[in-house]
Amino acid sequence: MSFLQNFRENWLRPALFFGNNPISLAGGAITTASGVTMVGYWIAELVGHLNENPYLGIIFSLILPILFVIGLGLIPIGVLARRRKLMRAGQIPAAYPKIDLNDRIFRHGLDIVLVTTIVNLLVVATASYRGADYMDSPQFCGQSCHVMNPEYTAYQVGAHSHVACVQCHIGEGAEAYFSAKVNGTKQIIEVAFDRYPRPIPSPVTNLRPARYTCEACHTPTRFDGDKLLVKSEFADDEKNTETQTVLILHLGGVDSLSHLTGIHGVHLGHIEYIATDSTRTTIPWVERENPDGSYTVYSSLPAGSRAPQGERRTMDCIDCHNRAAHPFQPAQEALNQAMADGIISANLPWIHKEGLQLLNATYTSQAQARAEIPQALTAFYRKSNPDVLTAKGPQVKAAAQELATLYSENVFPSMKVTWGTHPNHIGHMSYPGCFRCHDGSHVAKNGEAIPQDCSVCHNLLSVEEAKPKVLSDLGIQQVVVGSTY
Repeated sequence: MSFLQNFRENWLRPALFFGNNPISLAGGAITTASGVTMVGYWIAELVGHLNENPYLGIIFSLILPILFVIGLGLIPIGVLARRRKLMRAGQIPAAYPKIDLNDRIFRHGLDIVLVTTIVNLLVVATASYRGADYMDSPQFCGQSCHVMNPEYTAYQVGAHSHVACVQCHIGEGAEAYFSAKVNGTKQIIEVAFDRYPRPIPSPVTNLRPARYTCEACHTPTRFDGDKLLVKSEFADDEKNTETQTVLILHLGGVDSLSHLTGIHGVHLGHIEYIATDSTRTTIPWVERENPDGSYTVYSSLPAGSRAPQGERRTMDCIDCHNRAAHPFQPAQEALNQAMADGIISANLPWIHKEGLQLLNATYTSQAQARAEIPQALTAFYRKSNPDVLTAKGPQVKAAAQELATLYSENVFPSMKVTWGTHPNHIGHMSYPGCFRCHDGSHVAKNGEAIPQDCSVCHNLLSVEEAKPKVLSDLGIQQVVVGSTY
């Protein structure tokens, strides 16, 4: 018996005979419907713009591919079920219905089966790739799961909004991918049973070392030298008096003589520390490797104390740049920056004082804040200075909208995220930051302390001066606000 004849007699005829059952037919219908829908969606993506609703992505990249595969699975299940049923009833025919390839209608039907099988394989392959790709997208990470709204909002306004979440949160290789998906499944279960923490804790302890994340784009040994930084602040008086602090940041790095200098350079050395809290704000113990290979331990604990219990970690970029991709600002810093950038006009009387009060007020939801902040600011000017509404109505409206935006980007009542919930360890003005270690109380056995001298990291050229002379001397007319120092 030839191969073709054997295939026809022992495989094709039985498959067609047993395939004529409700389960297999339903599977074929599900597969066809989901497959046609997915292909239509893919074509629509290629030729036009679709609504970037994350739930559409879940439907077309996850749910429909699953239904497609389920439909394919139902076909052999139905075949096996009917075969078992007929065997028990003793109704298996001695010879299956004859397949006549000379029958034009049957031959066309067979052609359709072969073509649809090939198409199904292509659809499964494409859907599997697109599903995996969609699960790695920022939209899936941030929008599909509403509990991640605070982090996704901060990600969108941050400097790393062009970097996909998985580049930092999932490592390379099957093990890292599997670990991330297991952790994601755990989080889905927590959300399903409403057992997730509020706020969602910062996952710095789960991040890969900086050499696999930050250093994929940034070069830590690059010598950056010094950087001019200007910080604007506004007073709570009628004129919103602006003052500026100008400083030179000694970023440093590795210079041409291979010396470690400046902020980056000094911390490129091997430093380990122990943090006793989950945010890594309390650091009572630090160990530094010296150039000669010896080690020096600095401790803020009483003399003779042992190393404390806690996370022991080798210092890298994330220990200072802990909110690099998800920045949350303190209220005053956010307002000062918006005013310095001109988004909120400093020419509006009392806007700084009133704006700060509105930002720090208590709202039950972001929707309430977006509704009440503009109303409250308009009511303030209507009562205290109605001429402002007449002369500067558009500026008042723009200021109110920006205040509502600042609140919505930093405060999420439903997730218990408010001003200051997530500390930023860069600088030392709004949070301890540098002073976690550079506080003068971390002392070695020989009496040497981790330096607290300001000039080690920066030189202050002016402090809270109105129109600092140093800026005019440098020919700087317009200043862009820098990050908190």
